[in-house]
Amino acid sequence: MDVEILSRIQFAFTISFHYIYPPLSIGLGLIMVIMEGMYLRTGEKVYEVMTRFWTKIFALTFGIGVATGIVMEFEFGTNWATYSRYVGDVFGSALAAEGIFAFALESGFLGILLFGWNKVSSKVHFIATIGVWLGSMFSAVWIVIANSWQQTPTGYHVVGEGLEARAEITDFWAMVFNPSSVDRLTHVWLGAFLAGAFLVLSVHAYYILKGRFVELSKRAFKIALIVATVFSLGQLFTGHHSADGVAKNQPAKLAALEGHFDSLAVADMYILGWVNKEDQKVSGIKIPGGLSFLLYQDFETPVKGLNAFPEDERPSAINAIFQFYHIMVAIGMFLIALTLFASFQWWRGKLFEQKWLLKIFVLVVLLPQIANQVGWFAAEMGRQPWVVYDLLRTSDALSKVVTANQVLFSLILFTIIYALLFGLFIYLLNKKIKHGPNEEPLIDKRTHQKEMANIFKNN
Repeated sequence: MDVEILSRIQFAFTISFHYIYPPLSIGLGLIMVIMEGMYLRTGEKVYEVMTRFWTKIFALTFGIGVATGIVMEFEFGTNWATYSRYVGDVFGSALAAEGIFAFALESGFLGILLFGWNKVSSKVHFIATIGVWLGSMFSAVWIVIANSWQQTPTGYHVVGEGLEARAEITDFWAMVFNPSSVDRLTHVWLGAFLAGAFLVLSVHAYYILKGRFVELSKRAFKIALIVATVFSLGQLFTGHHSADGVAKNQPAKLAALEGHFDSLAVADMYILGWVNKEDQKVSGIKIPGGLSFLLYQDFETPVKGLNAFPEDERPSAINAIFQFYHIMVAIGMFLIALTLFASFQWWRGKLFEQKWLLKIFVLVVLLPQIANQVGWFAAEMGRQPWVVYDLLRTSDALSKVVTANQVLFSLILFTIIYALLFGLFIYLLNKKIKHGPNEEPLIDKRTHQKEMANIFKNN
């Protein structure tokens, strides 16, 4: 394999591994804010206990997420030097904003969140929890903005020529609010909320089935189920809006996502399918004119297909892009159906009587993570052959002095180290889950105050 393919594989591998953890941190952060808010509102000790438990798991995901994220920034310089020179002014401003507005906020409150339970008041600790969660949210903001600028670049001009060319920002806010940033950010946020919510659902469903921490787990499960139901439905709207944006700004990518080849024709929407690139045909289950209707609310409106673009300006791995995109959609629809059914069972008062349903919740913990990963694969592969859409080709963005052997050697080392890190993460996560929440007497504040008042009264 050549340097380009190896460098793309290496970056895809490192970012895929890293992307396991930030969505969990964002999603768990939201759940922790809700749990601790319930503790402040009700004074019931059970909410404090569950918040303390999930804080430990949050700390584990946060630590590995930070460590693995740093590696990617070095790869920009080692493997993608031309790219770094070209987008440095744009990417640099976004990464600086992340450090100032996101990472500083997140890390500043992290110490209080982890070690301040018995050292600061409940309200101050709650503010710290909110601060850490908002910091993780803001971190996603600037990373998604930087990546979205590559998809739909605005607010810049190009100075220099050839290898010395680079993009400079002319309008910071136009760069921030580029045509795809808001749609992609909301989609990423909701995917992160689902990743965190389904981890909580999985763990507490497991406890209920095992008869451990049952009352605590029922309350935590209901909190996470509300979050999962609301945001799985929300993904329908953000996904549709994002697809509209792709149709407008990156029509070649949209054609690849749906395997639509005809230059300008009515476009079908496939539920399942397989793309034969050579024959330019898709076989599978489809809704005739479905994509046309989704985009234009009309089954007869033509949609621009892959053949409308020069062959060297459209994605090459059409079937892979098609499959990744449809896996994401299928998982999203399944999660909607699952959470709505569970919510209906809750309304009927039979949620925790359905052991088969709880077993499904234990197992589906990986589905939001898979959806996040394959959605990212589809978005990034669909942008090819451009690393900055219509401006800089991926093949031109490489470092000129790095050899294939060097990239392969570092890829092997990364694979070994990340495998060890992942094994350590699973071991520690499993250990914390098996231990469970600290077994403390679950006496709420109000009950405690009444008991103390009775003691003083009797004395």
